[in-house]
Amino acid sequence: MKGIKIIFWTLWRIWFYILMAIPILIMFPFLVLSILSEKGYPYFFIMARIWAKFILFGMGFRYKVESEQTVEEDKSYMIVANHTSMMDIMLMLAIIKNPFVFVGKQELAKIPVFGFFYKRTCILVDRSNSKSRMAVFTKAQKRIQRGLSVCIFPEGGVPSDESILLDHFKEGAFKLAIQHQIPILPISFADNKERFPYTFFAGSPGIMRVKIHKQVETFGKDETNRKEIREEIRNTIFTQLIAFETEKNVETA
Repeated sequence: MKGIKIIFWTLWRIWFYILMAIPILIMFPFLVLSILSEKGYPYFFIMARIWAKFILFGMGFRYKVESEQTVEEDKSYMIVANHTSMMDIMLMLAIIKNPFVFVGKQELAKIPVFGFFYKRTCILVDRSNSKSRMAVFTKAQKRIQRGLSVCIFPEGGVPSDESILLDHFKEGAFKLAIQHQIPILPISFADNKERFPYTFFAGSPGIMRVKIHKQVETFGKDETNRKEIREEIRNTIFTQLIAFETEKNVETA
């Protein structure tokens, strides 16, 4: 039985990378055209959402979204969420219609095909390099001034210890939101680690639950409020993750 599972997981992971490549290859000319100028980014974003939904559907994932508010069109947000899986990227693209850019680790730029567009459309950061971290603020400012939103996973990466429900939040997302006086939109992802973890021989098709929380305003706030806002949002997501765990335990009991 264990051997069958290992074969399934191996084929399933290979299938994931095939699914990643198929839409990119099909839309390649249009994707290239959309990144030739900054004005083309909204069109790139539409194709990125198609790509993300294609992958989620092809992997056997369904997502269930509960929202405490309507995400307003043509409004810039600082979008933050817990980070446990590569599927966080696809799920975020699927559920948020407002064009946004990811702030992500530069290592992903090495992935064939995907990396070509990733490094040209996202804000890349080398977290071990202070100059790279500072450059994020300048690049994000340009995107926000163009009316885009920014998405950051404030844990700074996926915790190496999978038993950690939610790691500590870094300052960057909250500092940017306060500087530009844009609201912060917290999102909780419940099942991504179970559905598609970084552990190779694990995961399964199924439902991914999402909770979009009420936005946290930064208008009129300054640096003295940054820690308070950061902890408020972390507590919101952490509390929701515990609620998700309780709900799952009740259903399986």
